[in-house]
Amino acid sequence: MSTLDEATVAAPPVRRTVPGPRRPAGRGRRAWDEAPRWQIYLPLSLYLVFTLVPFYWILLFALRPTGSTSLVPWPMTLDHFEKVWTERGFGTYFQNSVYVGLATLALTTGVALAGGYALARFDFRVKRVFVLGLLCSQFVPGALLLVPLFEIFAELRMINSLGSVILAESVFQLPLSMILISNFIKNVPYSLEEAAWVDGCDRLTAFRVVVLPLLRPGLIAVGSFAFVHSWNHFLFALMFLNNQQKQTIPVGLNTLMSADSVDLGALAAGGIVAAVPVVLVFAFIQKWLITGFSAGAVKG
Repeated sequence: MSTLDEATVAAPPVRRTVPGPRRPAGRGRRAWDEAPRWQIYLPLSLYLVFTLVPFYWILLFALRPTGSTSLVPWPMTLDHFEKVWTERGFGTYFQNSVYVGLATLALTTGVALAGGYALARFDFRVKRVFVLGLLCSQFVPGALLLVPLFEIFAELRMINSLGSVILAESVFQLPLSMILISNFIKNVPYSLEEAAWVDGCDRLTAFRVVVLPLLRPGLIAVGSFAFVHSWNHFLFALMFLNNQQKQTIPVGLNTLMSADSVDLGALAAGGIVAAVPVVLVFAFIQKWLITGFSAGAVKG
């Protein structure tokens, strides 16, 4: 073997190095298509200030003494809350609103559950027309229903009764609630009910044992929406309730304002009393609420 061949054999193999990922030239450098952080945080900060300033302002008027001009609620006082709860009758208004909200929740959820199951599981001739009518009813404002509902409740002698407000709120909430629940039921596999029928269950038992537990997010979403809407609705309670002992919180807030003067401290305290239950409802059910609305909005 020649010297050239010996040198070729003895030479170690050449290793090729694979270039690794390039590091950014600077620590704060970003990709060319990524927005800087200030373009994200600045609009969010402005929106946060725009949202929270009214809440702070209402807390300021509710907690600082009458006549104070301080921008900090110190010393704090609860006189405004005591005034609206006892002198202005907000204790009674609160009880009436809770009763109307819970009754509307139960009635709307029960009727919408039965109607939604019929829309999801049965086929009938006027089904599409009925669903179209439910959708079109959402374009009708509540003010247009005042005259016919007032005539109906007057004939039934239900004026100045909380039952009239409950029925009106339930009728107003039923179309959307029925559509949401029907779409949610469509996402439950029909084979689960068929398997329950094979095991000896009738349709009602199969629905109660198999389908109903899977509808919890949808029922919570529909029920919470009905409760919050009836809690905040002003028009029906104003028109159908004449007795002050039967009024609800939105109408009670309206009584705190007069043409001559407005008690800002009492009005702010009443607004907080009206807002606390709604905030607590959404704080405890937000997980099921998002799941229910997202599932009910998708056609199965």
